Amino acid sequence: MNALKRREIFARFSRDNPKPTTELNYSSPFELLIAVILSAQATDVGVNKATQALFARAPSPERMLGLGVEGLESYINSIGLYHSKARHILATCHLLLERHGGEVPQTREHLEALPGVGRKTANVVLNTAFGHPTIAVDTHIFRVANRTGIAPGKDVVAVEQGLLRKVPVEFHADAHHWLILHGRYICKARTPLCARCLIVDLCEFPAKTV
Repeated sequence: MNALKRREIFARFSRDNPKPTTELNYSSPFELLIAVILSAQATDVGVNKATQALFARAPSPERMLGLGVEGLESYINSIGLYHSKARHILATCHLLLERHGGEVPQTREHLEALPGVGRKTANVVLNTAFGHPTIAVDTHIFRVANRTGIAPGKDVVAVEQGLLRKVPVEFHADAHHWLILHGRYICKARTPLCARCLIVDLCEFPAKTV
């Protein structure tokens, strides 16, 4: 795919949705961090149902630690892998208090040092909470980048690096959200909704459903 096509793709996304954001509910960087940890192998809808009560009770690392393992699990037991996620979250809360004064750090290095936080989670927090021009690659973005030809790659790191190189810089801050929403609702895994696609004429997928 050439640069002109890519620019037009993101220009269309921008016109269609000028202020995209995550579908996870949160009111602070800490709440976003916890929600993203919980969202691994879970839906945003399911995470939001669990965190509504959790964040009302424990909106800070101190309050979250006060719940203990069993208390935290009682709020998140509808989410997959909740046993391990509870341990990771409590360990993360401890480190936030011990090393960062209870605040969520704004560097990839410090974020990835937190239990349960990998590259994707760090990218989401850096982008969504702090406005860094990072692009977190999940299964939706990996599929869209490869299927459309925007930034093909064999693994998530290759796709991330390709997107950062090839997406025009002025669109970096919002590219993550546009791509994930496009993959979630239009460019679906089994049957992409090409007839409803905003970029169908620019996409290089050879098996369009129109």
